[in-house]
Amino acid sequence: MRLFVAVHPSPEAVAELATATAPLRALPGADRLRWTDEDGWHLTLAFLGSVPDDHVPVLREALAQTALGYQAHRLRLAGGGHFGDRVLWVGLAGQTWALRALARAVLTVTAEVAEPQDAELDFHPHLTLARTGRRSHPGREERAALHTAAERLEEFQGVEWPVAEFQLMRSDFDGGRVRYTTVDRWELNSG
Repeated sequence: MRLFVAVHPSPEAVAELATATAPLRALPGADRLRWTDEDGWHLTLAFLGSVPDDHVPVLREALAQTALGYQAHRLRLAGGGHFGDRVLWVGLAGQTWALRALARAVLTVTAEVAEPQDAELDFHPHLTLARTGRRSHPGREERAALHTAAERLEEFQGVEWPVAEFQLMRSDFDGGRVRYTTVDRWELNSG
């Protein structure tokens, strides 16, 4: 199974972001970007890659224990940017320190079971909105759309929502599209 650990924004935050990004999809060249589906919007804490089925029970237990040690917190989708000429994202504001701490803990426990694919990277909390095409060098219009969309998102401030749980997710490729399925979820401490 291809697995990752994620937090999902609230339905209100997703709806608000969908409204804010709708005009961006109409920018010249934006039709050449690969936009992520709203129902798959998430904040990845750790990408685990391919995990053998027999490792999943141990992984579940480790993640359940991790959830016990972390408090629910509040975030909002805010600002925007791009990673090079390849990825358009929206960032976060609020108790991002709590999300960073949770991500570090998730990376630590998953490394014992699944060797996270992004363990060497600094955690940059974001939600991916679009990617340039699969070509190694995106076209001028594609790059311009990506950069303009990021500029227009810089002032975005979404509604605050409670992060009360995280999920172990499976990704499957279905006819060229990625489909995400929740494998398990764990609530964070509310007190």
